[in-house]
Amino acid sequence: MADESGTRHLLLLHGMGATGEVWLPWTPLLERRWAGRWLAPDLAGHGWSPPLPAYSFAAFADRVVAGLGPVAGRLGPRGRLVILGHSLGGVVALALAARTRRLPVDAVIGLGIKVAWSAAELDRAGELARRPVTWFASRDEAAHRYLRVSGLAGLFAPDDPVVDAGLRREDGRWRLAMDPAAFAVGEPGLPALLAATDVPVLLARGEQDPMVTDAQLKELGVPVVTLPGLGHNAHVEHPEAVLALVDAYR
Repeated sequence: MADESGTRHLLLLHGMGATGEVWLPWTPLLERRWAGRWLAPDLAGHGWSPPLPAYSFAAFADRVVAGLGPVAGRLGPRGRLVILGHSLGGVVALALAARTRRLPVDAVIGLGIKVAWSAAELDRAGELARRPVTWFASRDEAAHRYLRVSGLAGLFAPDDPVVDAGLRREDGRWRLAMDPAAFAVGEPGLPALLAATDVPVLLARGEQDPMVTDAQLKELGVPVVTLPGLGHNAHVEHPEAVLALVDAYR
């Protein structure tokens, strides 16, 4: 049955290499500040989400829609779906908001999306995608690699439970849960994604994020917010500051 009461759903999408567990520290904050439901799925090929035969932003979005299942069906004329995505998750959020999908998306907030990609960077990503899975003798070794790959080194301790979702143990060996082939998703093409949606979009970055500049974001013609003193993983460094970006849509 469609939701006629105006229930608000907040969809939180993690970045490349991370998992939905990266949002777990937000739980107490969301309980105080977000009156509706919230969801933090694993993107395809990350955490417990199975890999894709081939990776594209549309395919990532398709997997999210499949995972929403009855949630999407419950959103009626007054239901609201706000999507907050970090890095890769921000691009997937824009793909979900495409008018052709006809999802009841109320707004998209994209945090730390890398806009400009050089040929060398794309070649490097392709190289990473072709590498076989690396196995480790201990959880600690795998945890340190996971934190580096996800960009979370220094933000979570290797023994933090958040890290567990990014690791797998098989036959006494450890590996990252992420499918390396996901690195081959390619350049996002932000102008085309923005042209394909009619919903309000806010793009944000940490002031110290080396992956994207204010100038690059402002060229896209949508509202831009710079978060003082924060880096690429601003949602981990300062959850309150990032959650404040959705205040207009609560």
